[in-house]
Amino acid sequence: MSVLRILLVASVLSISTPAFGGPADDANAVIDQWAALFSANDLAAFLNLYSADAVVLGTVSPTIAESTDAIRAYFSRLPGSGSKVVIGERRTIVLNDQAVTCVGFYDFTIIRDGQPVPTPARFTFLVVKRDGRWLIAHHHSSSRPKAQ
Repeated sequence: MSVLRILLVASVLSISTPAFGGPADDANAVIDQWAALFSANDLAAFLNLYSADAVVLGTVSPTIAESTDAIRAYFSRLPGSGSKVVIGERRTIVLNDQAVTCVGFYDFTIIRDGQPVPTPARFTFLVVKRDGRWLIAHHHSSSRPKAQ
């Protein structure tokens, strides 16, 4: 084998190709993007992660948000708030090629009266594939109880 051919084969083998994940990877990527956009306080981009028929049962909400407008209202304090979220431990269950549920813990830092308030919570997301795009169809969040 010529040196040129060896170099050609080596260069082809060294080219990284994008990895195409399965449903679990795709759903987790949406949740990671959700956290990044929450922490960026980008409400418009954040809302685009939810399906048009999504439902949200928020950590501090007494009602179920059942429309884009209701979800926007629930998160209306986000823009410019300085609030952040970090996703911790999570578990992912692939229901089928079009639906994945993820459960876990996240830690919010909410800014109240100019002061950061740590707010540990837990979540469930149902992420579904619609028209080739993975979107959040259900999001439940609740306060995380302290360990006993």
